[in-house]
Amino acid sequence: MEDELRCPTCKQLYANPVLLPCFHALCLGCALDIQTPYTPGGPAGTANGGVAPGGVSAVNGQQGTGVGGGPGGAAGGGAPGTRHSSHSSAASTASSATGSESVTSDQDQSDKVSIFSEADSGVVCCSNTSRPVSYAGTGQLQGLLQGSVVAPPGAAYCLTCPLCRKLVFFDDGGVRNLPTYRAMEAIVDRFCAREALRCQMCETDPKVASLICEQCEIRYCDQCRELCHPARGPLAKHTLVKPRGAAQARESVCGEHEETLSQYCLNCKMPACGQCIGEQRHQTHDVQSINVTCKAQKTELSHNLQQLSEKARSTTEFIQRLKGMSDKVTESCIEFERLVHAQCEALIQAIHDRREYLLEAIRMDKDTKIRILKDQQSNCTGKLQQTTGLIQFCIEALKETDSAAFLQVGSMLINRVANTDMTWHQEVTNAAPRVSPIVDLTLDDAALARAIDNLNFIQMKAPMTPTILPTDCSAENNSVTVAWQPPNHSFVEGYVLELDDGSGGEFREVYCGKETICTVDGLHFNSMYNARVKAFNSAGEGEYSELIGLQTAEVAWFTFDPVLSGGAGSGLIFSKNNATVSVEGWEHRVALGSVGFSRGVHYWEFTIDNYTADTDPAFGVARIDVARNKMLGKDEKSFAMYIDRQRSWFQHNSIHERRVEGGITTGSTIGVLLDLERHTLSFLVNEMPQGSVAFRDLYGVFYPAVSINRGVTLTMHTALDAPKMDYF
Repeated sequence: MEDELRCPTCKQLYANPVLLPCFHALCLGCALDIQTPYTPGGPAGTANGGVAPGGVSAVNGQQGTGVGGGPGGAAGGGAPGTRHSSHSSAASTASSATGSESVTSDQDQSDKVSIFSEADSGVVCCSNTSRPVSYAGTGQLQGLLQGSVVAPPGAAYCLTCPLCRKLVFFDDGGVRNLPTYRAMEAIVDRFCAREALRCQMCETDPKVASLICEQCEIRYCDQCRELCHPARGPLAKHTLVKPRGAAQARESVCGEHEETLSQYCLNCKMPACGQCIGEQRHQTHDVQSINVTCKAQKTELSHNLQQLSEKARSTTEFIQRLKGMSDKVTESCIEFERLVHAQCEALIQAIHDRREYLLEAIRMDKDTKIRILKDQQSNCTGKLQQTTGLIQFCIEALKETDSAAFLQVGSMLINRVANTDMTWHQEVTNAAPRVSPIVDLTLDDAALARAIDNLNFIQMKAPMTPTILPTDCSAENNSVTVAWQPPNHSFVEGYVLELDDGSGGEFREVYCGKETICTVDGLHFNSMYNARVKAFNSAGEGEYSELIGLQTAEVAWFTFDPVLSGGAGSGLIFSKNNATVSVEGWEHRVALGSVGFSRGVHYWEFTIDNYTADTDPAFGVARIDVARNKMLGKDEKSFAMYIDRQRSWFQHNSIHERRVEGGITTGSTIGVLLDLERHTLSFLVNEMPQGSVAFRDLYGVFYPAVSINRGVTLTMHTALDAPKMDYF
């Protein structure tokens, strides 16, 4: 709050604060310091004719003149930056005197004290009297648009608000005509009193004093009192009292009549005394007690403060949540750094393992080539030795002098040498190394290098939590519609919607897909279903959303369902929005309702609109796979009561029993009561029970059903309260 109590010019706590027409405040001394004389004929806001366009006044501290003649009344003659505490009290004392001198009884003279701003093209600002404000016209806007502002007649001083930069013009009274900001003055006094009433014995960070000794004249907090002023010995006779604040209650007084301001003019929006109200200027105005007006505005302010406090509290909670998120961000980043480091180390280890594998492959290739070369070298060496031996043997044979002996082996040696020469050419001369001495392999690392270059982060974490939209969710009859908003900053591939069983039991999945709205039909009536939804992607599933409860209808509203009744080929004729049914043929046809029941108590009625033939319409319930071309009750899938003009029977699986007297005519009403809490089925004719309970032990899902043939027209009525039956 302390920032609100500091003057925007001197940055100190307000001293004798005055209220500008723009509702910003200044110290009176600061206002006197920054006001400048207005030179007629020059641009508005000039001191001796010089100011920048746009209405921002320039302060010339050397040429300012005093206002009011009292000490501290310098309008700019003081040294810049000097604190104005010396003239604060004098300024407030001289304010009323100067103001009364500058305002005459002539109404036109009051227009000399006026302001002009960019927002309101000239509004008269009164002195500290109760004179009302009035508009001076809008003709000065042209001067503003052209870069200069034309001041109202009689302007002698001008001032620019240091906060909103709006110009204010004054007559000869200057800023002393501004009203004292009494509320700010009182708040500053209370603030200073609180700050002054600190413990005088605390060495650091003085606490608020709780007691003051009248004899010692020293203030103590509770802790220092026990240490420095114990209630024993000579100090036991000292009197300790609670300190009194320095702020004194003030009573606002009219500056013109010196009377208490007791009334408030609603037209002028300013307080006034009794004499002011009696003057001509307030005679036609709406006047109210100043206490009543103050109470009303305090009430309105309290209400607005309450709303603002709620926002501030929510903002504080949001800030705390942000701080908590900052800690979570730090923890998450540290954990993620550890994970990335581990993943990179795993990749490096994989590269090391692959390197060892590749180097081992090179070594194995080297050993294989060397072994092949050694085998080839050994083969060539054996061939060479064999050939060398043959050559040496032939040379020795040529030395034989005995011709018969030489001829004995000559032909054989010639053939061996010829054959050896031929094979030598094939096996040795044209032979090449079986392997290359150069490694004919290359390491294909381009793809891996590209993969390493492209190694980066992808947003593939499990998605955040979706938000259910309560305004878009609804429950109608025995179906519910759930809508949700996708999570922010998450990649979502789909959603899973789950419902419980309507009794607070386990949840089950009812939808999985990409849509953000889903309607679930076929639920139990009069049940509270809790729904939740979660998002998922290839990285995993997110958290469940908050639960939303949806209440299905207490009683069922439904009609005949043409599709469930067999479609267009059934021969049934539906009308009145599928509430009425008839048929042309003589064969019985079954018509089913549009909803099925498995829990709860349900009641509906049929009105006989037309009954001309001697037929037996049947009423009851059936399962979804009932035979549509038989009388209701002829198969094991249906439970019915068929009735004529005189009597009725209960029928199931072609077994009819318990005849009950009493039939139907045109206009009669047939009621069907399905109680799945007791698992019974009962009938009423013209609002009277038709016998006792017709069927018991009914479990499963049952649809309302009738079977009719030619000559019968029925209308079904639903959403009815179940009648109270006196038998079970």
